[in-house]
Amino acid sequence: MMQQRSVTDMDVVVIGGGQAGLAAGYYLRRAGHRFVILDDQPVPGGAWPHTWPSLRLFSPAEFAALPGWPMPPWPDGFPPASHVVDYFTAYEERYDLPIKRPVRVTGVDRDGQHLAVTTNQRIWRARRVISATGTWQQPFWPLYPGAREFTGRQLHTVDYRQPSDFAGARVVIVGGGNSAAQLVAEISTVATTTWVTTRPPRFLADDVDGRVLFQVASERAAAIAAGKPDPGGPASLGDIVMVPEVREARDRGVLQALPMFDRLTRDGVAWGNTVQHADVIVWATGFRPALAHLRPLRLREHDGTIAVSGTKALKEPRLHLLGYGDWTGPGSATILGVGRTAKAAVAQLDLDD
Repeated sequence: MMQQRSVTDMDVVVIGGGQAGLAAGYYLRRAGHRFVILDDQPVPGGAWPHTWPSLRLFSPAEFAALPGWPMPPWPDGFPPASHVVDYFTAYEERYDLPIKRPVRVTGVDRDGQHLAVTTNQRIWRARRVISATGTWQQPFWPLYPGAREFTGRQLHTVDYRQPSDFAGARVVIVGGGNSAAQLVAEISTVATTTWVTTRPPRFLADDVDGRVLFQVASERAAAIAAGKPDPGGPASLGDIVMVPEVREARDRGVLQALPMFDRLTRDGVAWGNTVQHADVIVWATGFRPALAHLRPLRLREHDGTIAVSGTKALKEPRLHLLGYGDWTGPGSATILGVGRTAKAAVAQLDLDD
């Protein structure tokens, strides 16, 4: 006989203990809500412990702060991922956030006046749910002819750790964003690299970093809130931040992107009759929102997102979505920007009450 899971009632359940979940926890604590944060990771830090060790922020530490407490400064350029993990760990302790880990949420469904959050341990019944699971656990792999015939190695950004793993290899790197440019910069120091993109890469000016991008995102948020025409966010400036490693790769002449190939072959990629041999293909092709736990609610649109007003789901107003990208608030996928949407989400909870 299957053992019945215990049920615990809570005002708010936050799903995800990364930057969005922590920002939500800060404002929920300040507003006096009875809440819990459920995190499926064994350690603090959200996605950051899983990134490659050399990854750095695009901004100085003071422009990567969660609400209430600045990130400690980093003396040597932009902070590495390990510094972010240390900061998130200390942030949890500083604000005594009620985080349960590792807890895997298997589904969220309606339960009368509440939402039932089913986990591998118990069921949490909440008046409101904030989904803050991010995108790292949902890497996007595009489909191209010949992918199954390719006999070399294929991996996604989530699998990358260090350039020495590719020493002497012929590596094709796919993608036109920051991750792809940084991987080209690193891997090209030890391997022969070919960079392919679906459109010509758009490089930001050398003096544009996360500080400027946040300012542009803030101006966009203010314009939208005031009912003015959308002036365009950071994406209107370009896609790739010229961090020192990327600038150095540009100066070496390795950031020359080719158009996207037509297909994969047994030992490479091809454009028509032109074949480029490859030992490895790295797909730096981004991520999609990790929303599988919300399937029982049947809220997804054709583009994979959930329709929201601010952060509130239009088809289920007891649910808020936080930190997934601009569709859940301008700049909300950044450490600094998520605080603004977290504050608005918690304020909306109070209004609904």
